[in-house]
Amino acid sequence: MGLPIKGYSFTCAAAFLMLLSTSSLCAAQLSSTFYDKTCPNALSTICTSIRSAISKERRMAASLIRLHFHDCFVQGCDASILLEKSDSVPESEQDALQNAGSVRVAALDASVAVSGPSWTVNLGRRDSTTANVAKAGTDLPSFRAGLDSLISLFDRKGLNARDMVVLSGSHTIGQAQCVTFRERIYNASSDIDANFARTRQRGCPSTPGQGNSNLAALDLVTPNQLDNNYFKNLIQKKGLLASDQVLYSGQSTDSIVTEYSKSPSKFSADFAAAMIKMGNIEPLSGSAGEIRRICKAVN
Repeated sequence: MGLPIKGYSFTCAAAFLMLLSTSSLCAAQLSSTFYDKTCPNALSTICTSIRSAISKERRMAASLIRLHFHDCFVQGCDASILLEKSDSVPESEQDALQNAGSVRVAALDASVAVSGPSWTVNLGRRDSTTANVAKAGTDLPSFRAGLDSLISLFDRKGLNARDMVVLSGSHTIGQAQCVTFRERIYNASSDIDANFARTRQRGCPSTPGQGNSNLAALDLVTPNQLDNNYFKNLIQKKGLLASDQVLYSGQSTDSIVTEYSKSPSKFSADFAAAMIKMGNIEPLSGSAGEIRRICKAVN
């Protein structure tokens, strides 16, 4: 099992066992060596924790990547998604439609470990003191999203169409709930392989409300490897979500999907670069925000 991320902390200082002090961060900016002096054992502690978590449940890797994405797209990479409702935090992003019942906040330790590409990410993000459920509702993509909507949404975050397509490749691991793909597998007009649809129907009843939380792997072939098989699936009309298949649907991103389906190395390199870009979306640094003593609550 490889470590695709070298040095990413998911922003929450509690992952570092509170070994850092606020004063050591006030004048600093993001850096890959940010904690080398103040917390030299941080990364080894994180990696040990993550290896343990994923050895117990392989799905954890996909859950953590998704958590990273759903955090960064809402007011930046600031751990706002971890905040629960309280007297000082009147709303939680966990209640947004795109997060409710699906984002696994309790799974968070600090990083991601799964077979796949690796990259070095700048560190030193601080934690927000607010959450924004309305922004989560508008800034996170729907499983029904069309291509223009996806491109526009990513563009607002400083990510281009290629970034959007390659980051969607994270769906080569993890699972989706029946409620997110029922409409696609039972719709005769869907752009979907018939045998693939029938296979998915076995675990996802057609009746709305029944089996909504039943899970299906996004990629049946290599569900535990962060590889380019996702793009091969799309070309075969085996994208599980409508927002996946739309990337290969006779539109502008078809050529990018084809490129990644043919080149594992190109996918790995571009995925790493896009993850770094996403991790740099509006981070809090210096004296902004705070270092939470408890991940789910402000100090």
